[in-house]
This record gives sequence, C-alpha cells and structure tokens, in this order.
Amino acid sequence: MALHKDSCIELSDGHKMPVLGFGTYAPQKSPKHLAEEGTKVAIDVGYRHIDCAFIYGSEVEVGRAIGAKIADGTVKREDVFYTGKLWSTFHTPERVRVCLEKSLKDLQLDYMDLFIIHNPMEFKPGDDPLPLDENGKFIYHNTDIRDTWKALEKCKDAGLVRSIGVSNFNHKQLELILNMPGLKYKPVCNQVECHIYLNQSKLLEFCKSKDIVLVGYSVLGSSRDERWIDQNSPVLLEDPVLNVIAKKLNRTPAQVAMRYLLQRGVVVLAKSFTPARIQQNFQVFDFKLDAEDMRSLDGLNRHLRYVDATKWSDHPKYPFHEEY
Repeated sequence: MALHKDSCIELSDGHKMPVLGFGTYAPQKSPKHLAEEGTKVAIDVGYRHIDCAFIYGSEVEVGRAIGAKIADGTVKREDVFYTGKLWSTFHTPERVRVCLEKSLKDLQLDYMDLFIIHNPMEFKPGDDPLPLDENGKFIYHNTDIRDTWKALEKCKDAGLVRSIGVSNFNHKQLELILNMPGLKYKPVCNQVECHIYLNQSKLLEFCKSKDIVLVGYSVLGSSRDERWIDQNSPVLLEDPVLNVIAKKLNRTPAQVAMRYLLQRGVVVLAKSFTPARIQQNFQVFDFKLDAEDMRSLDGLNRHLRYVDATKWSDHPKYPFHEEY
C-alpha cells in the first residue's frame, strides 16, 4: 500500500491504528515535563498515535499534552490513538481494571484506544512496581496469562478501551491466548523490539498469518538507558550500510531505518524529545526504498537485542530466549 502521513492499518477488531506512533518512554533521569512538551510537538507535527505506559510514570504529563491539543483545537479526541500498558504487578484478574482506571484518571481520558499487556511475565502484585527480594532479584508471581486476558476482554466490553493486545510476547505465548477456550477477542497487536539489527522476520510472518499487527519499539536502536541496555552495543544509527543508503537518498539514517520497517508492514514507534528530530522522524512518507535497498537492510539483521534480557532471564516465561 502507498504510505502517507495519515496512513493507518486496520486491526482485526475493525479499529484503525496510525502506522507511525510517537513513543514517550524516557530514561528515569529525564525530567517528566519532556514527555509533555514532546507530545505537544508531536501532535503539532502530525503524529496521531501516542504510545505511553503506566510504568513510564509520565501519563499525567502525556495526558495534559493531549488535553491541551484538544483544547486548542489542533485535534479532537477521536483523532488521537492512545496506547497504554498493563504493568506486570497487575496481572491478577481483579487488578487489571484497577491499573487501567488509574491510567485513565492520570491521563484525564474516558477511554484508551489500545491497552496491552506490557510483559508476559508477572511480578508480585502490590504497590511496588519492581519488587525485589533480599538478594536484589525480582519477585515473580504466576497468574495464568489467559486469566489476565479475560480481564482485558471485560475492560473492552465495559467501553474503557477500544482494542486490546500484548507486548514482548513470543509466538508460543501468543498461541496460548489464540488457542484458549472461550476466547472472545484476539490480541490486535504485539509490540516488540524491532529494528535493522533485530528485524523480527519470523515473528512478523507469524503475526501476519494470525492478523496480528507487529508494532516496533527501539526502532532507532535505543535510548541507551544504563538500567536495561548494554553500553557496549553498537550504535544503530552509525551503521555504515544504513548511512550509505541515507546519503544516496539525501535522508537521515533514522528516516531510512523507520521507512524500512514501515515498508515491511511494521507499525513504527519513534521516540525523541528534540523538536527538530520529532519533525524529521515524521518525514518518512515522501520517499521509498527500492528492492535493492530493502535487501541490503535485510542483510544487517544480527539478532541483536538492545533490551538486555539478562535482567529478566531467570524467569521461565521470559520470551527472549528464543528468536521468536
């Protein structure tokens, strides 16, 4: 399909998701007001898909930005596609709606467009979002993910959210939900790390075969947050092949990296709090990569994850031990 700035992808439940989203995650040390200012700039530039999460701790600010842009007439509520996420301490069925309602209250919104399970593994339910034992290891819990999913279905039926999906799931975890008895709504999407060094071709193929949209985060590499990211990992935007193609097309490496994913049918979340870059990252609709460029970029895949799985790897449900 021809891509343009208003391009959307139709989800399996009939709702439409803009193919380019603005990601609002910032490392812990970043001031939260950057998320508010960045979201305002993004909406002014033309982004209509805003991605945030309970655990980011910035839903109040992001909600304020959306509210301000509705109030000044830039957008109507129905123009904005907002994604929120169920954090890992809220998997028990009775806590799912609690998490959603807390986010809605912080955002000052009546409903979310999309609410997704942030991770397949669960932490101990409670007020501490990252519960650790005396040895500094995460304290896990073991709710059946299918029971969590049923609670999400109820939130959709209650009108608190339009669409429901998952994040960081592998194909086996997706199948667990897809094959569950009494499934009412299947996940519309799976949001995962995806970029030229981790192009997720197998998972993308699987998701397409099940009419599940793959949404990519860390598409430009990563914010290099010391808590999650191996500081010795290569800087994606400095990749020589990517830079040669960018130079040839008179584009930035970021624009080419994003366009590559868009042409493969991936919904792209772009993240920046620099106004000029927010604008630049939106300018991916007026050029196209040819088959040769796409093949060259395909060849860069090296199964490299920026999100350091060793932080969670003692958990049996952590999905990143396998490629897909």
